[in-house]
Amino acid sequence: MTKKNAPTIKDVAREAGVAVGTVSKVINGRNVRQPYRQKVEDAIRKLNYEVNTYARGLKIRKSNLIALIIPNTLNPFFAAFTDHVEAALYEKGYKTLLCCADGDPDKEIAYLTMAMQNKVDGVIALTYSDIGSHIADGFPIVVLDRFFENRVIPRVASDNFSGGCLAVEKLLEFGCRHPVYIRFHSVFPGESDKRKDGYLHACEKYGLKPDFLDEVDNPDASSMLLDFLNRHRRPDGSLTFDGVFAHTDYHGYMFLNLLRQEGYRVPEDVQIIGFDGIRKFGGEQESLFISSICQPVRQLASKCVELVLAEDRSSVPSLTLLPTRYEYGGTTRKQREI
Repeated sequence: MTKKNAPTIKDVAREAGVAVGTVSKVINGRNVRQPYRQKVEDAIRKLNYEVNTYARGLKIRKSNLIALIIPNTLNPFFAAFTDHVEAALYEKGYKTLLCCADGDPDKEIAYLTMAMQNKVDGVIALTYSDIGSHIADGFPIVVLDRFFENRVIPRVASDNFSGGCLAVEKLLEFGCRHPVYIRFHSVFPGESDKRKDGYLHACEKYGLKPDFLDEVDNPDASSMLLDFLNRHRRPDGSLTFDGVFAHTDYHGYMFLNLLRQEGYRVPEDVQIIGFDGIRKFGGEQESLFISSICQPVRQLASKCVELVLAEDRSSVPSLTLLPTRYEYGGTTRKQREI
């Protein structure tokens, strides 16, 4: 049959010699005696019958579809998170509706509205705007990292505060005496802001003077990093710092390239630790771009899926934190080198 004359559920029932209700039960996974089930399945294969999942979803108020709203898939961290979310959802019988919003608040709200209007069963979001007022009460949604002033929405995040402390402790362990912190951040608050809190806490704990570059995300980051470097350059060319904790691997990698362009050796002159655990070629066993405080991306994705699918919404915690870990990536000294 052509698409125009695609078989209907009545055609399947007629071919199988059973009632339409029996076909419906088979399609919806309800109990049917094996001889009748076999007849229906044979008829479905013979007629190449395709279930209209959208119409079925409207009828049973369940689409088995979860919307994932992320900034983009160009950033390796977002790409890895997307891959793990899709795999975790598929394992549980759900499909993924991917929405890349580019950090644009209007696009995020448009995608969120579209998702709710199209009756998805929930939303997992990594947003850069306050979307709380646009979410219907009781609608299943879980966000990664961000929080909203006007709504309590379940959040999943890495333990950014402990990760910030760990970065400083590792730099000190590897021989640094004056670690600095560099950050380019979103104007919207999130759990990742606590990386700076961890840095400041570690400085106080170990008697260090805080020294940092802290700016809002902007296209002039490279020149700001160079200006920061020049302000810390002594007349003889040496630097006043010997360690860098970067808010993300991306900016840590930018600073690594700048240092090398300016003639400094990494890790001999300056050691760098980033945050995220971004890997070359995306594989979990691939090497890192820089030494990093690694987020548990697969576990973050799995936890988001678990919470958005939770049947009892009252049992979902407002915040779930997962631990980070340090991993060597070539921009710190190995312990035996100290």
